[in-house]
Amino acid sequence: MARIQLMRDAPKFRVLTMTEAPFVPREKLFKQQQYFQNLTKHTYLKGRYDVITSVAIPLALAGTSLFMIGRGVYNMSHGIGKKE
Repeated sequence: MARIQLMRDAPKFRVLTMTEAPFVPREKLFKQQQYFQNLTKHTYLKGRYDVITSVAIPLALAGTSLFMIGRGVYNMSHGIGKKE
């Protein structure tokens, strides 16, 4: 939860600051930093599911598009699926 603190810098002005609790405890953050800094993989492949999003999905899209292009060329060369 966010807490709002009012601080007086001058008699006429008030400064509104927001303080929030950290998302991750410091110890866990330091452990994750050490883990990611010691890996020898590329930066975009360091996370748990990064291989899926960076490698598998683009390969699946490329394979699907090549299949559809090949099927279209085959259908055009054999006259399949023409509208009359």
